[in-house]
Amino acid sequence: MKKNKEHIIRQIEPGSIAEELELEPGDVLVSVNGQSIEDIFDYHYLINEEYLEILIRKPDGEEWELEIEKEYEDDLGIVFENGLMDEYRSCRNKCMFCFIDQLPKGMRDTLYFKDDDSRLSFLQGNYVTLTNMSDEDVERIIRYHLSPINISFHTMNRELRCKMLSNRFAGDALDKAEQFYKAGVTMNGQIVLCKGINDGDELEYSIEQLTKYIPCLQSLSVVPVGLTDHRKGLYPLEPFTREDAVQVLKQLHAWQDRLYKKHGTHFVHAGDEWYLLAGQEIPEEGSYDGYLQLENGVGMVRLLHEELKNELASRTGDDRSRSVTIATGTLAAPILEREAEEIRRKYPNVEIQILPIKNDFFGRRITVAGLLTGQDLKNQLTGHALGEALLLTEHMMKSGERIFLDDMTVEELSGALQVPVIIVESDGKALLEAVLGEI
Repeated sequence: MKKNKEHIIRQIEPGSIAEELELEPGDVLVSVNGQSIEDIFDYHYLINEEYLEILIRKPDGEEWELEIEKEYEDDLGIVFENGLMDEYRSCRNKCMFCFIDQLPKGMRDTLYFKDDDSRLSFLQGNYVTLTNMSDEDVERIIRYHLSPINISFHTMNRELRCKMLSNRFAGDALDKAEQFYKAGVTMNGQIVLCKGINDGDELEYSIEQLTKYIPCLQSLSVVPVGLTDHRKGLYPLEPFTREDAVQVLKQLHAWQDRLYKKHGTHFVHAGDEWYLLAGQEIPEEGSYDGYLQLENGVGMVRLLHEELKNELASRTGDDRSRSVTIATGTLAAPILEREAEEIRRKYPNVEIQILPIKNDFFGRRITVAGLLTGQDLKNQLTGHALGEALLLTEHMMKSGERIFLDDMTVEELSGALQVPVIIVESDGKALLEAVLGEI
């Protein structure tokens, strides 16, 4: 007999309905409106009513039956010990471009877990390949109207998709996107572009096929494959060159122009890395259609610039004196140097040093800040005069923790460099406040 899962409460959000009901960490949610809960899909669907009856079991076994009247879709403010309220599903694919397969040995176990869970797509915005999604998952997403669902398409050539994902069912899995489209489920898509594999004519074909899903498919990002130095025994992939990036952007811009005239949306978006690699200016804010793919590295540079510009415009500036260092990846360093110059115009006595860090841990072809490790920061910053503080983006951290990918803590790095380390949220206002010492 299958044992029922216990949905244990880890945290109650302040000011929430759950706090008013005096629920506490350690309590167990047994049922909602008399129905047991399989996972996060069921939970979010069931609590979307204006009247609820929930059954709570206290740690001592006492059960509370609670009646709740609330606004439709208001959340209860409960955080569960297991975010999915179920087991996490691992990926069955063996993608030729998988970043996890390119990790060096000896890192913490959780970094080697490959998720391909449709519930994480809904809950956290993760991208899924559809190959690990059951017919029941598809039916529940449609029935519960859960969206958006973020899908890793990579190619619409079914035979090629099987090859790229090393999964003989990967081509047929695309039928699930068709089901979502027919049911009106909102989707976002991504293509990880691999040189000589799914670029060029193959990319043209994929974009053409995916435009048929507009408007349910509201955006499609195209990002370059990330290649580390730890690809021994893996499919031989080549890095994109500056000339390649120029050609990719030309192709994507042509599609944007065409689709904007027809649908009023640019639809397909290039990851920021393409512009930086090509040496081209980042597009204006209007071309990002509301920043639908920020978490995929699309529009982050433009949004940071706009936020910082707006924050500076609201200030008069002053003659305060301060000296800080911003360490970042080699790709973003020139961009941050330009933003630092904007800050200096209003705060001329504030010294901002931008130091690009080469990625020795994963390899020099990895140039983004989010994949820098504590040891590379420590090794390359030692001996530098860093000023009053070292500023690092939150993207370098394990989600919700002050730990780098190599398990070095922020406190350990701060101690080694003998300087306060400030982890900065990824917005322009937070960056300015950190530079000026206001946080």
